[in-house]
Amino acid sequence: MKKFILIFIPILLLLSLSSWTNQQNWQNKVDVEVLDAVANGNNIDFLVYMTEQADLSLANDLQTKEEKGEYVFEALHGMAQRSQGELSEELNTLGVSYRSYWVVNAIWTKGDATLVEMIAQRDDVQRIMYNPSVQIEAPRTEESTSRNVVEWGLQMINADDVWAMGIKGDGVTIGGQDTGYDWTHPALQTQYRGWNGLTSDHEYNWHDAIHMDDVNTNPGNPCGFDSTEPCDDNNHGTHTMGTMVGDDNAGNQIGVAPEARWVACRNMEEGWGTPTTYIECFEWFLAPTDLSGNNPDPSKSPHVFANSWACPESEGCNSTNFAVMEAVVDNIKAAGIVTVVSAGNSGWQGCGSINTPAAIFENSFTVGATDSSDEIANYSSLGPVTVDGSNRPKPEISAPGSDIRSSVIGGGYSSFSGTSMAGPHVAGVVALIISANPSLAGQVDIIRDIIEQSAVEKTGGETCGNVSGNEIPNNTYGHGRIDALAAVNAAMELVDIEPLTIATEDFVYPNPFNNELQIEFLYPDESVKFELFNAGGQVVMQKNWDEINRYTVQTANLPKGVYVYRIENGDRTKVGKLVKN
Repeated sequence: MKKFILIFIPILLLLSLSSWTNQQNWQNKVDVEVLDAVANGNNIDFLVYMTEQADLSLANDLQTKEEKGEYVFEALHGMAQRSQGELSEELNTLGVSYRSYWVVNAIWTKGDATLVEMIAQRDDVQRIMYNPSVQIEAPRTEESTSRNVVEWGLQMINADDVWAMGIKGDGVTIGGQDTGYDWTHPALQTQYRGWNGLTSDHEYNWHDAIHMDDVNTNPGNPCGFDSTEPCDDNNHGTHTMGTMVGDDNAGNQIGVAPEARWVACRNMEEGWGTPTTYIECFEWFLAPTDLSGNNPDPSKSPHVFANSWACPESEGCNSTNFAVMEAVVDNIKAAGIVTVVSAGNSGWQGCGSINTPAAIFENSFTVGATDSSDEIANYSSLGPVTVDGSNRPKPEISAPGSDIRSSVIGGGYSSFSGTSMAGPHVAGVVALIISANPSLAGQVDIIRDIIEQSAVEKTGGETCGNVSGNEIPNNTYGHGRIDALAAVNAAMELVDIEPLTIATEDFVYPNPFNNELQIEFLYPDESVKFELFNAGGQVVMQKNWDEINRYTVQTANLPKGVYVYRIENGDRTKVGKLVKN
């Protein structure tokens, strides 16, 4: 008996210690805002971020947007179904309302301190995050009347010169995630993917992520909730979509890509959104659904979409819950969709004022605003990103954002100012690029690189993050102000590089590369030619060798970005894509 006790007591002590440790550690998995709210006896809604997240690295090896989208959807959806089952079953047993997400492996639910503790103690839960309501930054507005002129911003970026080439965005779908959209506006209706000229079909073309009143707004909503057709309760969304695609064919040429089609998701209730409404729209864009929210289809996803919202630290978004939003943005990119994000309107705060999701993330294409003098707007937020400790340079690019005339609710037009007006210009240029060279659909890095390298270089901003305002890129303009004509020309030059035969016995590595590349030939011809092109189609390196099996190319002087190589080895030609980190 004594021998049994000597063995059994340590086991009991170990189990007790483990239980005590779990009870102590669960609070470390919960945002402080959540702990404070439930400690006061409140029932709050919160986001449960699951421990297991999908690995989408194989998406990089897929060539087309369709392949990327299908693979990413299946991987994310499958992960959520496998890993959320036990928690979902427990919530069902408790009679707790919840919503499952798969674009990032997470669950929204609502409850008190007991529910928070129960969920946080689960091993399959990584973190419980605050779900704050966030108000959109209201742009400065001026009423405007109709006029028969191409808007100044479109002329500044040479969009009208691209139209003269017959390229207006045909074959490309743009998405908008905003306050909603007046789809019957004369400048927008023809371009809406849910309109065929005679009848409307909103299935797979529209989603409403607003299901109830926000705590910060008055009861009820002008559009109602779960609207079955596009509707705007604020004006902001209708204005941004006009800058992307608007044209009423009666003199109001307000959109960069007037022949692109658009789809949309409402993510704010009278100007107030939450991380979960944003996530829901991201998810819908990756795989649009029917109006009941079922039968997701990634083949119907847009090529690019614009985001003109922000979640500041004052509203509860901080380094403890950035991860979930960044994971969403990363997953959207893996699916081959370009995510354009406005930088924010806090330039008066100086360096580091780009400090909110989703503008701060690496895979967001972040846009600053310029004025009609082609100078940075005084409100345009500046980099680098310091709020997460990354010191990441931002923005990537700039575009017209001051006194931008575009569509508003009811068929009218107004001039707004803000980085919210700049981002849609960039989304429109993405559409022109893909329309000019459809093989670039899904090639997010190449598209971004084309826009950056073709931009009008802009300097003179202040030194931020030890980067002089006279350097390119800088933390004021990024790589410069967009130039649609230069970007489209660069995209068209890449057409000549792509359709080439592949010789499997020639190798170029590593990929990604840094300071050197290795080129290896198993069967070298008497004369071998190696060319390296930047994303703009310009030759940045050319080498010729005679019967050599391996050669090392020094690349330390090349800037970071996407490159295309071409090898001519006798009668064999090989083309491939490389990325320099």
